[in-house]
Amino acid sequence: MGYDFYLASRSPRRVQLLRDAGYRFDCRPADVEEVARPGESPAQYARRLAQDKAQAVLRQLGPGSATPVVGADTDVAVDGQILGKPIDRDSAIDMLLRLSDRGHEVHSAVAVTSADQHLIDSTCTEVHFGRITRAEAEAYWASGEPADKAGAYAIQGLAGRWVREIRGSYSGVVGLPLYETMQLLRRFGIEPRAAA
Repeated sequence: MGYDFYLASRSPRRVQLLRDAGYRFDCRPADVEEVARPGESPAQYARRLAQDKAQAVLRQLGPGSATPVVGADTDVAVDGQILGKPIDRDSAIDMLLRLSDRGHEVHSAVAVTSADQHLIDSTCTEVHFGRITRAEAEAYWASGEPADKAGAYAIQGLAGRWVREIRGSYSGVVGLPLYETMQLLRRFGIEPRAAA
C-alpha cells in the first residue's frame, strides 16, 4: 500500500482528522525543540515549528524520497503569551483558570514540504470560554485529558463544555487546520482517496 505523504507527528488527533478525510499516510514523528525565540509571536512560532517538523522528517527520509512530509503545530495564546503543554498538575490548573471567562487565540499551522516544493498555511481561531472554577479545573486534570495538550485542554473532549463561542477553524483548535491542509496537499497533486 502506497502512502500519500508522511505525517511528522504522533498526535492521535491529527492522525484521526487525516484518516477521516480519506488520506493514507505514515507517521514519522519529528524531534524538534519546541521553544519560542525572543520576540517571536505565537503565529510565527506555530509556523516555524510546522516547517521545522516537516523539514526534520524530510532530512530523515534522505534525498531519494519523493514522498511529501506534512508538519503541523498548534499553540494557545493569551494576551500574546504562548501557553505550552502543562508540565504538571499545578501548571495545568493555572492555565485553565487563566482561560476562564475570557477569550484566547489558537494558532495552528501546517507545512507540506518535499525536495523541491515547500508550502505553508496557518489559521488563528478565537475561542471564548465560560467560567471555570478551581474545582472544575482540578477534576479536569484528574481525568487525564489535559496532560499533553497545548493550553491544558482538548476542545473535542471534556473541555468542550466550557466553550461559549468559537470563531475560526474548529479542526485547527483540535490540532490541524484541515481545510488548509487539504488545499496544500492538492497543490502537491494529493487528493483524498475515500472516507475512512
